[in-house]
Amino acid sequence: MTNSFNRRDFLKLAALTSLSLSVPPLAKSAEQLAQPQDGKQNVLVIVFDALSAYHISLHGYDRETTPNLTRAAEKAVVYHNHFAAGSFTVPGTASLLTGVLPWKHRAFRFENGVVDSYVKKSIFHAFDSYYRIAYSHNPHVVRFLDQFSADLTKFTPYEQLLLTGNGIIQSLFKKDDDIANIAWSRTMVKDKGLSYSLFLSSLYKQYNENKIKAYKPFFPIGVPTIKGDDHFLLEDAIDWLNDEILKTPQPFFGYFHFMPPHDPYAPHRDFFGRFQNDGLQIAEKPNDIFAPFRPFELMITKRREYDEFILYLDREFGRLFDHLESSGLLENTWVVFTSDHGELFERGIQGHITPAFYQPLVRVPLLIFPPGGTTRTDIHTLTSAVDVLPTLLHITGQKAADWTEGVVMSPFAVSAPDPERNVYAFQSYHSQQNVVLKQATGMLVKGKYKLVYYSGYHDELGADGKLIQLFDIESDPEELNDLSNSEKGIVEKLLAELKAKYSEVNEPDL
Repeated sequence: MTNSFNRRDFLKLAALTSLSLSVPPLAKSAEQLAQPQDGKQNVLVIVFDALSAYHISLHGYDRETTPNLTRAAEKAVVYHNHFAAGSFTVPGTASLLTGVLPWKHRAFRFENGVVDSYVKKSIFHAFDSYYRIAYSHNPHVVRFLDQFSADLTKFTPYEQLLLTGNGIIQSLFKKDDDIANIAWSRTMVKDKGLSYSLFLSSLYKQYNENKIKAYKPFFPIGVPTIKGDDHFLLEDAIDWLNDEILKTPQPFFGYFHFMPPHDPYAPHRDFFGRFQNDGLQIAEKPNDIFAPFRPFELMITKRREYDEFILYLDREFGRLFDHLESSGLLENTWVVFTSDHGELFERGIQGHITPAFYQPLVRVPLLIFPPGGTTRTDIHTLTSAVDVLPTLLHITGQKAADWTEGVVMSPFAVSAPDPERNVYAFQSYHSQQNVVLKQATGMLVKGKYKLVYYSGYHDELGADGKLIQLFDIESDPEELNDLSNSEKGIVEKLLAELKAKYSEVNEPDL
């Protein structure tokens, strides 16, 4: 039996440590809140990192991972076939923030921001008449927020919502944080068994242990962490946001990108073991050609921990949603719930750093809560992360962004969705930004068909370096039957359309 971790527990912990936990103020009525100028409505975007639609009970998953999201969804527009633009944070988030696919913003690698031509083409720039505020737990997202900082009214530092860690490095060395982090790790952290200072690393380890000691009983696998020593509590972030959003001048545009359920998975004790021996049937699929060796039993364990971590973020989102509702902010605020990419626990792949583009990696949740919404609308047509920016501009009456590759989504668009629309995802992890791409994975979804095209992977695929997969994701949602040999006409048509997109961005060698 688990014990409830409530507000009183947190206040007791606060008394035992030097850390102060933010306690939200009493809810304000709608009349007490600062009123927006010119009748404009607020926008609040909430992103939970690495959250796959395939693991959300709202979308039919057999484990009840999202009871609070399901409850809130009765007042939302729910998108059931929404796709990320990439399979990991860098390309996925950059597309969400710019409204263009990775082959345009060219944020391919962990160290990449967007190219210079897109620094002034972000969602923050598009909402230039709003008070714009942002925060992220994810250092790769922080890099984008730093790039767009001229269009942010308030950019909350990464380290502000950490319990421990080297967040100061991100602030002091914004342009060289990768090199600075290596130096920090070697000096202070004893990274991979090596340290330039055994004395400092020992002191630093003890310092961090003392900071998180009081929280360990509440997290059986470990206190949530970002990079090993950057520990955080999602409760802190939600408490801070509940307080911050009441003080923010209106109209505001807020973007808040939180780490859970990204690995390492660290479910709260209230949820740890919730799905142990629950009888969920998981099919063992053949290992993918790009997969490292991961035992099936390990995948089962990691999947359970991930699902239990989702319960943790769902509880905290429920607290946020209830606070927005009780404060009156929901009456004049568009709330967006989504993710930058998904997560995979099959085919020998655990996580999301892979050339593969299977559905759990690229199909992500999207819910839009209209101001004062009271009913649920379900949308099953194909939508993309690049659609979020143009849709938010449209529903708030702002000027359209002429650079975006997205469209205004139903039910807000003036015309019916195009049944022949192409939805893309793309990644080229080993490519430099300003050269012709030699290695890439491209995905095109059209109607019920999904084509994945791998090119330049000579180590895995031999001299040709190419592979084509075709799936009918309506009749075969588990992608067990590759139709590339039996449906050559469809492959030829879709591949030609995908290669035409490559040509548009001057990538003829792919």
